[in-house]
Amino acid sequence: MQKYIGEILLIVTAIIWGSGFVASAVSLEYYTPYQILAGRFLIGAIILIILFHKKLKKLNKSTLIKGTIIGIFLYVAFALQTVGLQFTTPSKNAFLTAVNVVIVPFIGFFLYKRKMDMYELGGAVLAVIGVAVLSLKLSSEINIGDLLTLLCAVGFAFHIFYTSRFVKDEDPVVLTIVQMVVAAVIGWIVVLFRGEASFSLETEGMLNLLYLGIFSTTIAYLMQTVAQKYITETKAAIILSTESFWGMAFSVVILSEVMTFKMILGAIIILFAIIISETKFGFLKKNKMKSLT
Repeated sequence: MQKYIGEILLIVTAIIWGSGFVASAVSLEYYTPYQILAGRFLIGAIILIILFHKKLKKLNKSTLIKGTIIGIFLYVAFALQTVGLQFTTPSKNAFLTAVNVVIVPFIGFFLYKRKMDMYELGGAVLAVIGVAVLSLKLSSEINIGDLLTLLCAVGFAFHIFYTSRFVKDEDPVVLTIVQMVVAAVIGWIVVLFRGEASFSLETEGMLNLLYLGIFSTTIAYLMQTVAQKYITETKAAIILSTESFWGMAFSVVILSEVMTFKMILGAIIILFAIIISETKFGFLKKNKMKSLT
């Protein structure tokens, strides 16, 4: 069980993020995108500080710098995704965001001369194909929204990569608190700068924002950071790409969206991508060895 702790935590994270698509859709009826970002990160920062304030004794200059770096990547990626969504379709937004899966191993290769695992790279490419089949409606047009979403994918790729790199030497809880506080501070500066400081107090809007803050932000990012202590960054990105599958599943169950063959095929491809990166076809090698003996 200990061996698979990273995988289990990331699958739960992806499920929570998938459910967040519905909460985000409802929240946007009451708040601006920047208000949602500021709100969810503030809720996350407050809850984490209340629950783990004793751990802040471990806070040092190294954790502060590293947490600030991933906090900036986190906010910028979300902001680019949110703005991009205003100019492109949700399906393209979901697909282009998932391209971060392929970008992650190349960051390690180009910046740190890290050798690429061909099984993980193959799994990453398959995962993107799966997300494309699952969510993309065919259209050759490329607009500013697509380019912003692609930049958001780069931001998420750097966030996943550096979370894996930093969490090896830092306390994952303290690192999560710092990144959440940094993202919240940036979020509120943007909201105040844009003159969007007055928030709707309607119950439905507040409940959905609370859901995003508690589950999609506090719990999900805490689990992601802890999980990445036990798992490579490419494998983490592949598992997190199942967010689009879970988003589809929740849309079918909660919003009564119709399940199509394309959705099922995309889900199967993503599942196959995870099997490749996790097993590296080890089960085939074992069977081959057994047949030879």
